[in-house]
Amino acid sequence: MHIADIAVFLFVVVIIVVSLLSNVVVVICFLYNPEIRKQVPGLFILNLTFCNLFLTVSTMPLTLVGLINKGNPGSSGFCQTVGFLDTFLTTNSMLSMGALSIDRWVAVVFPLSYHSRIRHRDAVIALAYTWFHSLSFSTVATCLSWVGYHHLYASCTLCNARASDTKTQFIIYTVVLHSLTFLMTLIVLCVTYLKVLKVARFHCKRIDVITMQTLLLLVDIHPSVRQRCLDEQRQRRQRATKKISTFIGTFVVCFAPYVITRIVELSTPGHISPHWGVLSKCLAYSKAACDPFVYSLLRNQYRKTCSDLANKILKRSSFNSSVRRVENGRATDTNNTKLTQ
Repeated sequence: MHIADIAVFLFVVVIIVVSLLSNVVVVICFLYNPEIRKQVPGLFILNLTFCNLFLTVSTMPLTLVGLINKGNPGSSGFCQTVGFLDTFLTTNSMLSMGALSIDRWVAVVFPLSYHSRIRHRDAVIALAYTWFHSLSFSTVATCLSWVGYHHLYASCTLCNARASDTKTQFIIYTVVLHSLTFLMTLIVLCVTYLKVLKVARFHCKRIDVITMQTLLLLVDIHPSVRQRCLDEQRQRRQRATKKISTFIGTFVVCFAPYVITRIVELSTPGHISPHWGVLSKCLAYSKAACDPFVYSLLRNQYRKTCSDLANKILKRSSFNSSVRRVENGRATDTNNTKLTQ
């Protein structure tokens, strides 16, 4: 194998391990904490998590096999099934991110009427649309035999070589697919999260005014306390910007290279480096490993749940070990008593 192929191979292995572990932890937190299950965003996060898990166990390992064998990792029918899952799961996960951004926008911009605007029934309807949208595009591609092993991406996915007889239709399909998934989700993310950022900055300004007025009134306040208040004020302004940048930035960095490569491939087939094609596909895979941290595990509620689970497991193990020590001690005393007698 070429050194670039080895690097990509290791990259995919790391993505699989991180994605599998992190997404399983999210599912465990969802099942363990009833408060997370009651929240509407929990449904979107659960749907996104299962999409990432199925993508991790179905398509990513076959990419590893494709990198090693330099060819189709299975039969034609098997590869078409995997290609169907690849299109369905990727599209579904993108739309789930858009649904999460809309939920956050309503929660921040309309906090008093959030529970009346976004209910579990509304979340189920939104998820039903994401499934219908994803199933429609993946079913059309599969029925028209447009999915198969693609050497450029070393994976079973949409393949323009299989659409040589219907090239125009395939081009229209590809453009519409990425316009109604990647582009539409990106627009939704930008519009909703920029609205959220605007509201967050407005609240930060109000808090800053109150803080400065308080500092001016407290003449005898220690300089270190004043400096700490100013540092917290600056961190408060930066926190919202960092979160919004993470939501939008990870989406663009992970999916944009793959989508752009797909569009460029339609006009200039055969002029794209295979190493770049595989790398762009791996970047799209890496979103499955980023999502648990971006949307779940870095939030206080999930961190607290993980901490409670860890403490519960450690306490149980320490309790079992102490019980064993007591039992061993009793057994030793009994033996000593018998020997003395």
